[in-house]
Amino acid sequence: MAQTVAPPTATTPVIPAKLPIGAIAPWAAFFGILMLVLLYFVGAEQGATSVVSGENVHEWVHDARHLLGFPCH
Repeated sequence: MAQTVAPPTATTPVIPAKLPIGAIAPWAAFFGILMLVLLYFVGAEQGATSVVSGENVHEWVHDARHLLGFPCH
């Protein structure tokens, strides 16, 4: 049995397309602000810094508060 080997061919390297920072910046700012708001509600929404009156927000995020290590009792 004869085997033939294909000779190597010249290929152009694949260069990934560059994503402009202007396309990423609005989404990064949006998600950054969203994460800060969520961190506030999980970590600090109770007591003197409370934006929402009552205990509803505290009860909704109670387990997440313990999971992330924030004291709440």
